[in-house]
Amino acid sequence: MELMLVPPWLERLLSTTFFSLCETHINAPRNECNMFCLDCRNQSFCFYCKSSWHKDHRVIQIRRSSYHDVVRVAEIQNVLDISGVQTYVINSARVLFLNERPQNQPKTNNGVNSAKSSNSHLCEICRRNLLDSFRFCSLGCKVIGIKKNGNASFVLSAKKDEEIGRMEKGMGRKLASKDEDEELREGMYKQVYQSTHSSSQPCSNSRRRKGIPHRAPLGP
Repeated sequence: MELMLVPPWLERLLSTTFFSLCETHINAPRNECNMFCLDCRNQSFCFYCKSSWHKDHRVIQIRRSSYHDVVRVAEIQNVLDISGVQTYVINSARVLFLNERPQNQPKTNNGVNSAKSSNSHLCEICRRNLLDSFRFCSLGCKVIGIKKNGNASFVLSAKKDEEIGRMEKGMGRKLASKDEDEELREGMYKQVYQSTHSSSQPCSNSRRRKGIPHRAPLGP
């Protein structure tokens, strides 16, 4: 049942080490191993390895946030049902964490965790504070939750695909990039310039009306 709810490549992804230097392309720039192939399910690799050996494969790129591995929602949601996992917006991109992060939870004088009393949104596995009403703080915690309770899944369905499409459309409206804004403004400027330029052009001779002649004033 776990194999049906959790893809076989996911746990391999969560246990992989990223951002080491690629030994094959040790002298090349941008040679950090931040790629993972969902088809091969081997170790991480760099940008040049992708071009050489994973050209037509399903490859996702791992990024870093505060020394922790994250993946963009736009890349992972096409192969996983990420519902229930807390997402964050970092550098205008929505991401989620791969694994649980260490945390320090202060305790009150009574020995009760203060986070539980101050925030009702907690990860079901590691009890980390969540920003919204999600169930898990990371993909790793969701894997543990599935194995423990079996009341969640990573399997995509047709209905969830439609929900993902609507979410992407809504995010596209909210997270318009600076370039898009500049294009819109540039288009508006072009329209204003064209309308102003056309209105300021002199009329043709056929439509030009003659003015009323004025005689010179008579002398004394």
